[in-house]
Amino acid sequence: MSDPSTASIVSTPGAHPTDSGTPATAGQPQSNEKPRGLLGDAWQDLRRKPLFWIASTLIVVFVLMALFPALFAPGDAVNGSLSRSLGKPSGDAWFGYDLQGRDVYARVIYGASASIQVAVLAVLGTLLVGGTMGIIAGYRGGWVDGLLSRIADVFFGLPFVLGAIVILTTFNGSGSGNSKIKIMSLVTISLIVLSWPVVMRLMRSSVLATKEADYIVAARALGAGTGRIILKHLLPNCLAPLLVYGTIMVGSFIGAEATLSFLGVGLKSPVVSWGIMISDGKDFLRVAPGLVFFPAAFLVTAVLSFVMLGEAVREALDPKLR
Repeated sequence: MSDPSTASIVSTPGAHPTDSGTPATAGQPQSNEKPRGLLGDAWQDLRRKPLFWIASTLIVVFVLMALFPALFAPGDAVNGSLSRSLGKPSGDAWFGYDLQGRDVYARVIYGASASIQVAVLAVLGTLLVGGTMGIIAGYRGGWVDGLLSRIADVFFGLPFVLGAIVILTTFNGSGSGNSKIKIMSLVTISLIVLSWPVVMRLMRSSVLATKEADYIVAARALGAGTGRIILKHLLPNCLAPLLVYGTIMVGSFIGAEATLSFLGVGLKSPVVSWGIMISDGKDFLRVAPGLVFFPAAFLVTAVLSFVMLGEAVREALDPKLR
């Protein structure tokens, strides 16, 4: 006599046993897709947003300008001829010439390098310092949390522009004899010093909301060390707010660097920056408005690109906004 279970499987045409040995239900859809995580769902949402593709395209263009400026402007951005002072736009110089006879178009293209480098380095440093402080404060709690939070409150009390002016004028001096690397490093450090408390509070709040989750408690009960819990469990689940804020912060730091350079306390020559160009051209606004308009247009476009990308990422990572 045959086994009834075997007979039922064999007698059903087109039915295939599953891995567990039970027959597949008729009409039940079969899918081989693996379940996606938070980042996978966010990517699927971002792919359908025109705002994301527009912002990403502009950012890619600006990054290429920063890395390979000679591909966009083969002209000289540093040296000029006084015979071409305040020259009008032409085929040789699309944006005209500045007071010293330098190609404005070439300077705008090369100005993206310093602005984006300072902004990206400052964001990475801010995320590293603020994220580390936030993880320590949120996970340890107690007096450690209180001490780090009070230190962050002290930096919160410093006005951003005033604090940057004090730091840069103290360590930069008159600016004479300073190399390009030193000037850019001082501006980057000043942005990090004045911005890390915001990231610290974001990471701290994420850690406080996550550290008592079931999988964290289970990992701790199984004997996982502090380092493993932070790196394997806490950090991956607390990065979403930092990714959003970091993207927006790049645009904010580009604007902050331009503001400090415009005020004369940020980047200085021989560095080529959009803020320096706007500061040099403001006195000739009526005679040659392009000296201010073109670098300002590139500056605004770059800032808006990163802000729009951050907004699109925020909507994709927030399930309530889908």
